[in-house]
Amino acid sequence: MSELTATLDKDRIKLPFSFDVSKMLSEFEALKLNHFEYYNVIPLRSPAHLVDPSLPFPPPASNYADGSWTDWLDTPILKQSPYLTEIVDFFRQHTTVTLVRLLRLAPGAVVKEHTDPTLAIDVPESVIRLTIPIYINDQVTFFLNNTPVAMLPGECWYLKLSDPHKITNFGATERVNLTLDMIPNDWVRKIIHDSQ
Repeated sequence: MSELTATLDKDRIKLPFSFDVSKMLSEFEALKLNHFEYYNVIPLRSPAHLVDPSLPFPPPASNYADGSWTDWLDTPILKQSPYLTEIVDFFRQHTTVTLVRLLRLAPGAVVKEHTDPTLAIDVPESVIRLTIPIYINDQVTFFLNNTPVAMLPGECWYLKLSDPHKITNFGATERVNLTLDMIPNDWVRKIIHDSQ
């Protein structure tokens, strides 16, 4: 475990990046209009064999946590979204970006408390997930360790998702986040460490 990892003592860290909410929302609305009527997930970057079925299914892996079990490809949906592609490109110029998705939580929906054991920077051979809210309402609450995380649209957050978390949307509108999973190399670790 590196020194940077060992010194992290927060379960939520706002990173020093911000993204254009109007551009993200515009591209999300176009995707919703053109591809989805009712959905919870829009895949933007996925395992290669899911994007291109002509590619072979990867052999069984002993460790699926670190994302190395498959190659990852941008989906055709991401390729239709230049600003979302720009965001992905920003991170992949520094590290390997694996799974990228738009996650929608419908009005009135609840995600029950759970943990994601392989989504934390202090978990060996794992990936981390960064969250960028796109559209929220004042009745959406993301609880991490039973404490709300006050994320605003356009902000970028590291959350220790190996800890218990849940989400409620008691508002009348959907909530939409962009999530990016990536391998936590030295650049990622330093950004997170320095942002505490």
